[in-house]
Amino acid sequence: MVPVEPRALNSGDLFAAIREREILVHHPYEDFAATTERYLALAASDPKVVAIKQTLYRTSGDSPIVEALIEAARAGKEVVVLVEVKARFDEQNNILWARKLEDAGCHVVYGVVGLKTHCKLSMVIRQDDDGLLRRYCHVGTGNYNPATARIYEDLGLFSASAEVGEDVSDLFNSLTGFSRKKHYRRLLVAPAALREGLLRQIEVEVEHRRRGEPAHIRIKVNSLVDREIIDALYRASQEGVSVDLWVRGSCVLRAGVPGLSENIRVRSILGRFLEHSRVFVFANGWRPQVWIGSADLMPRNLDRRVEALVRVSDPEQCRRLVGLMELAMSDGTSSWRLRPDGTWDRATHDEEGQPLLDLQETLRGERHLRVVEA
Repeated sequence: MVPVEPRALNSGDLFAAIREREILVHHPYEDFAATTERYLALAASDPKVVAIKQTLYRTSGDSPIVEALIEAARAGKEVVVLVEVKARFDEQNNILWARKLEDAGCHVVYGVVGLKTHCKLSMVIRQDDDGLLRRYCHVGTGNYNPATARIYEDLGLFSASAEVGEDVSDLFNSLTGFSRKKHYRRLLVAPAALREGLLRQIEVEVEHRRRGEPAHIRIKVNSLVDREIIDALYRASQEGVSVDLWVRGSCVLRAGVPGLSENIRVRSILGRFLEHSRVFVFANGWRPQVWIGSADLMPRNLDRRVEALVRVSDPEQCRRLVGLMELAMSDGTSSWRLRPDGTWDRATHDEEGQPLLDLQETLRGERHLRVVEA
């Protein structure tokens, strides 16, 4: 699938494209300005858009996203922005942005007491040409920050699905104090149900393994330090489930330990871009489940933050993400590899001395080819 390039579209074309098929974007291989920024800029200027709801955890100075929200409010649209003022190192900047948004007429909410709001959500409510009000949502793995989007690897899903729209709307209602919903349709949300959902899915893989059906767990996160999740992965490995973990930073799990984790592999990829997306893939027998979102596997993310994962439903997009995970975990790809004793080996060349594949450079090349072909 060649990704839609929103920069080449007007607002009607963009929302029609999202309505026709969910769009998965991969930054920085697909330009943040041409996708996420453009989506909000078009929404701000579109007379058919009646409301925008947005979370902001971190954003850049002179942010075009903040400017789009201000433009929308000044145009008479209802704009609700949840600003996390406790984002470490960005507290002062976020307070300044919040005041600027309030001065423009945006309704600014400062999060849930006792929790950090870390989920990456945007929702546009539009009255389409058929007269119906529809919700257009973006659920991401990274911050709405144009500066870091050039060097952080992240994923985002644009959706006009009624299920996703109802979920995101319900979550915004929860964040603004109007509900305390726990279970959603296509979202897994922390702290209420994300840990429970992941543990349940790991156990489902064990059940599939016992029945002789496909059972495989593939997870990409920044950090893996949560004891309960790690214990569940150990149990899955002991039952014969293959577990592939792509962890950029902290990982306290031990891989390849006989009798404990011999079916677990851990890789880390460090390169030009900072690997930041979170991806969760479960073979689920013959019906793969693929999720992307904001949560790392840490107690703070699962228990003390509002996080959201969205289930990817398009089969081609699921295959694309499974292929990404397989490429990262391949013995032919350059990476750091965790040993049973907790040390890391760096693999850059094969046994013949030939360089292994550079994942990020390969993805950059594929992106260039897609743009040329399009």
